[in-house]
Amino acid sequence: MKRLTSIFAAVLCSSLLFAASTPVTVGWSTLKTLTSTQSSSPARALNNQLVSVPGFMVPLEDDADEVTEFLLVPFAGACIHVPPPPPNQMIYVKLQHNQKAKMSFTEPIMVTGQLHVATVDSPYGDVSFSMDGLTVRPYEQ
Repeated sequence: MKRLTSIFAAVLCSSLLFAASTPVTVGWSTLKTLTSTQSSSPARALNNQLVSVPGFMVPLEDDADEVTEFLLVPFAGACIHVPPPPPNQMIYVKLQHNQKAKMSFTEPIMVTGQLHVATVDSPYGDVSFSMDGLTVRPYEQ
């Protein structure tokens, strides 16, 4: 019985760890709720959480086929052909563990990592979020 209890406890702990490390998919409508006038919002509640966010890449490294830093924005061409989105519609992504992502302006991607509510200065102005990027993959609906 004692062994069965130990096995059950191990399985339960593993399940809880897996659930805690499963990212929450976050849309731009949620991120838009971050404003300087509110002390709480659905976006602020995501601070330091593991999330996945779909969007488009704005590379911050010139002349590179692969990048380690980029802005994630809600629509293609943001910052390049049109004015940048507001700060609460941009995420500064720094890939972790020496990872690189294939650079693309037009293909939608899904980025997973730990999200931080923190103002970051970028070449395109202030950004309201940063992310410790863990994975970048093509976005599939």
